[in-house]
Amino acid sequence: MQAQSLIARTGFYIAVVAIVVIAVFPFYYAILTSFKTGTQIFEVTYWPTSFDLSNYRTVLTGRTFPQNVLNSLFVATATVCLSLLLAVTASYALARVRFRGRGLLLITILAVSMFPQIAVLAGLFELIRFLGLFNTPFALIFSYTIFTLPFTVWVLTTFMRDLPVEIEEAAIVDGATPWVIITKVFMPLLWPALVTTGLLAFIGAWNEFLFALTFTSSETTRTVPVAIALLSGASDKEIPWGPIMAASVIVTVPLVVLVLIFQRKIVAGLTAGGVKG
Repeated sequence: MQAQSLIARTGFYIAVVAIVVIAVFPFYYAILTSFKTGTQIFEVTYWPTSFDLSNYRTVLTGRTFPQNVLNSLFVATATVCLSLLLAVTASYALARVRFRGRGLLLITILAVSMFPQIAVLAGLFELIRFLGLFNTPFALIFSYTIFTLPFTVWVLTTFMRDLPVEIEEAAIVDGATPWVIITKVFMPLLWPALVTTGLLAFIGAWNEFLFALTFTSSETTRTVPVAIALLSGASDKEIPWGPIMAASVIVTVPLVVLVLIFQRKIVAGLTAGGVKG
């Protein structure tokens, strides 16, 4: 039995190491490539051989890349704030208020999230142009919020439904209004779910490419994914792999830092369905 347990444990750790290597290696190789210049980029090496920062200087001193980073930060932050505000209030109504068709509404919300972006691209483009939002950050905030809301509403509704009813009843007895119950009673208990959904929404908005490419047309309004995709070399036939890898590392590091900071909240939000009384 001990031999079988040792073999099983060894196999488990080998599988974990393999998964980690497969997941981390692309980012690690991107970092290595970002420090290479010239023909070194095409040399396959798995250990650092040089630390040339020229690719990073090229990206950071580019005409619009810093502005593109700020655009992504603004769009992603605004999307998270707006999505969580609407999702918290909607989840309270769906989880606590009894009305006819509540289950059908939840299923409809979940079904909306199954539509691929390309399926609604033409209609959404016409709507954004009609509203006068084309080539503005608000076009991206509007479209990202539409696709983020179903997920956030569904997760927060499931989480809020499992919160003890006695907490809400005690607040009502004390004269609390629904808004006070949401902000003062439920919000502190919803932090794991809010952090999880908010971070996933931020990552989705930060990395989104199709809408950002379609709804923006000028260099100053583009977000980071589009700016990286449109990086050009000295000629039309040259692909600037070094600057592309440097830009990818620059925009990926903040996401890694956020995940490391909030990892405990993320795990709690993904595994805890509510509060045990």
